[in-house]
Amino acid sequence: MTVIERFLKYVTFDTQSDESTGVTPSTPKQLVFAKYLKTELEALGLEEISLDDNGYLFATLPANVDRDIPTIGFIAHMDTSPDMSGENVNPNIVRNYGGEDITLCKEEGIILSPKQFPELLDHVGEDLIVTDGRTLLGADDKAGIAEIIAAVAYLKEHPEIEHGKIRIGFNPDEEIGLGAHKFDVEKFGCKWAYTMDGGEVGELEFENFNAAAAKVHVKGRNVHPGYAKGKMINALLVANEFVGMLPENETPATTEGYEGFYHLIGMEGEVEQATVSYIIRDHDRQKFEARKIFMQKCAEKVNEKYGEGTVRVDIKDQYYNMRQQVEPLMHIIDIAFAAMQEAGVEPKVKAIRGGTDGAQLSFKGLPCPNIFAGGLNFHGRYEFVPIQSIEKAMNVIVKIAELTAKRY
Repeated sequence: MTVIERFLKYVTFDTQSDESTGVTPSTPKQLVFAKYLKTELEALGLEEISLDDNGYLFATLPANVDRDIPTIGFIAHMDTSPDMSGENVNPNIVRNYGGEDITLCKEEGIILSPKQFPELLDHVGEDLIVTDGRTLLGADDKAGIAEIIAAVAYLKEHPEIEHGKIRIGFNPDEEIGLGAHKFDVEKFGCKWAYTMDGGEVGELEFENFNAAAAKVHVKGRNVHPGYAKGKMINALLVANEFVGMLPENETPATTEGYEGFYHLIGMEGEVEQATVSYIIRDHDRQKFEARKIFMQKCAEKVNEKYGEGTVRVDIKDQYYNMRQQVEPLMHIIDIAFAAMQEAGVEPKVKAIRGGTDGAQLSFKGLPCPNIFAGGLNFHGRYEFVPIQSIEKAMNVIVKIAELTAKRY
């Protein structure tokens, strides 16, 4: 089975995660997919295969040399985003893409166009796997799973390629920020690993946002509106006032690169109470901490105006920038960089404007930079992945295994 055949099979599994359930995996359909993958790994003859009740699937490709080569790992997540349905995915292949608009769904007039998505033009002449416009595709991260399994199969078929012990791990619930929470790093048993969960070809990432979630609780006071002067505190208006205190040029729509932001993701309530939800992001740890302090100071100012207890801000850290964990071990980046070059891929070292399981795993003691899986426009109907990108990612995995062995 080719890497593309694997990918097209995997996207037929609906594996959306759901942050509201409070269990792991957050949806039982992820475990259905995990059990299928387990049968594939068994058929390949891998060893130390384990699937726990939480949906974490591990397996081993044994070393084929006797030298003391570090055990390395490759990791991908099984879930797809809750942002759009992943049920009944119906992928189509556009052969030898010529730069034109792609009709995804004629009946609903859904078009994938380089006018809105200019990155399409970077893949003229390639074969694109696209959606039918009704679901996401699932390249995030089923492309990564297909690439890892296909690479391991290739290494088994080519024993002349020397490699050390390789561990592979597939986890649930990455899309809701919980993929690494129950990942047993000690059981996985690697010196370092790579998540195959990046986007465009060549991406190599070992920096990500520091991240926190903030809940702003506003307590109002409701009285008859005809007699409200000097008495009423409208929680909705106070919430809007709080929102207006945050810098309008520090949002996702106005920032790029290493610039951080406050992202308003929800607001609900009535006169007596309101809740405002934010995520806070910054690559720089000091700036990240300053953002959290600034939100608390905004709350203090509101309370000075309306009375103590009107506004309360609860902030919970989610993950941190993995750079501080990876930087002392830059040889693992050097190996990935060289592997890309040998696979004919131009490395593009960049910071992730987001998070990754690798960030949390790095802080759990498993240094884990992120490598491209090849897909673009994740989490929606316009998601696509070039076949050539998937094939290149698979080759990079093989090269990483080979180069690691050569260094030891």
